[in-house]
Amino acid sequence: MQKAKVIDRKGTVKAEIDLPEGVFGYPAKTSLVHEATVNILANRRRGTAATKTRAMVSGSNRKPWKQKGTGRARAGATRNPLWRKGGTTFGPQPRDYSYSLPKEVKRNALRAALAAKQAEGKILILESLALSAPKTRDAASLLRELKVTSALVVDLGTNQNLFIALRNIPKVKPVDPSRVNSHDVVGHDWFIAGREAFAALMERLQ
Repeated sequence: MQKAKVIDRKGTVKAEIDLPEGVFGYPAKTSLVHEATVNILANRRRGTAATKTRAMVSGSNRKPWKQKGTGRARAGATRNPLWRKGGTTFGPQPRDYSYSLPKEVKRNALRAALAAKQAEGKILILESLALSAPKTRDAASLLRELKVTSALVVDLGTNQNLFIALRNIPKVKPVDPSRVNSHDVVGHDWFIAGREAFAALMERLQ
């Protein structure tokens, strides 16, 4: 069974914990991670792109000129899609791009992403991520001590000081263990977790 070191902010090893084989022994299925990532991005998509059809364009329904005798092409309305400022034919309309994936597919994608991070040696488990105050400079100092610039930081939602302090730092995203997904794991260089939050995440994935 794989093991991980629990460290403090200075990098001193405080303990060792066992990594569940069901999570960190999962094969690196990149196709599964890709499938979950596409689903997450599609569900975030607003889908508000829209164009006006001939029914929506302002203008008269009056026939611009008589059908015959003018020498010009016949026309029925100025809102005709063939005309300048006319309606758009088959243009995009507001739609919902979201779709659902089976829960087990999402879990397996997260397992694969975490296993890949562990293989890269990019997982840090800290004894505590508590901050005395919700100050960005304190959170930035913590990241500097860990020598990290891009990270997904996982801790319990009750640690509001950490969440507030990290939200203004670029390339860093704080998240509760119940909200961790494969897209966020692969989208950051490091995966950092508090010991309690890491245990909660492992319980969710087993």
